[in-house]
Amino acid sequence: MAHATPADRPDHWSTGSHQDDGHAAPTLIGSVQRALRLLEAAAVHEGGAPAKQLAREAGVALPTAYHLLRTLTHERYLRRVDGVYVLGPAVGRLDEAHAQQSRRHLIDDVLRHWHERLGAPVYFALYRDGEVDLVATADTPGNPAVAEWADFRETAHAHAIGQCLLSQLDEEGRRDHLSRHPVRPLTPYSVPDSQRLLRRLAAAERMQPVVEYQQYALGVACAAVPITVGSTAAVLAVSLPAAQAERLRVTTQLLHRDVGSILRRLRFSISI
Repeated sequence: MAHATPADRPDHWSTGSHQDDGHAAPTLIGSVQRALRLLEAAAVHEGGAPAKQLAREAGVALPTAYHLLRTLTHERYLRRVDGVYVLGPAVGRLDEAHAQQSRRHLIDDVLRHWHERLGAPVYFALYRDGEVDLVATADTPGNPAVAEWADFRETAHAHAIGQCLLSQLDEEGRRDHLSRHPVRPLTPYSVPDSQRLLRRLAAAERMQPVVEYQQYALGVACAAVPITVGSTAAVLAVSLPAAQAERLRVTTQLLHRDVGSILRRLRFSISI
């Protein structure tokens, strides 16, 4: 049986090779490489370019280019408009995915910095689509985050993160949230009912830190600092063992003092 030479192999075959030092080189797929070159060529032409021009600039044989362009158009990475090819909506999704990944890395960096500085677990949360959304946490085995034994989204009334987010809403927003997630005491220290919580939130000074002592979990004290960008409510929070509650005031003051610089770093990430 005759063996195919590299020139005889179809595009979908792998073209793996070995380097001279004995280490295997990466396995490369020729058709994928050619498709990427075509996309790169199309990206250069804001107004679009015809198949022949893209094939020439990408160094791809014209018959192969037609096949790949047809596939890229079907998958919406390209659009064919008046005989030329322009970038399609799927490319935008790649850009958004990259931007979201960048935002998440930035959030993780900020939390890691404050975790190391404070020696306590640090949390970042948003109020999004009517719910508490715990976006990220920085902790270590020696300083573990609070175990979510009761759903954070349903128990905003009982933890500092939730109370701080609710404090940034207007009264109608607070009542709407509590109508969907009624107050239920989780510990003997928890706020007992919705009216008591609403009065407490109304009396609190706007955009001030919220401190909670064993309301969500026995043995744990938490504090949250409000961060608002436009209409988005967000918080940066810390937790400590209840026996170290005296440290909470100092750590909260540090966070609150630097909230401006924190906000400048997180402003890009607030919509993750």
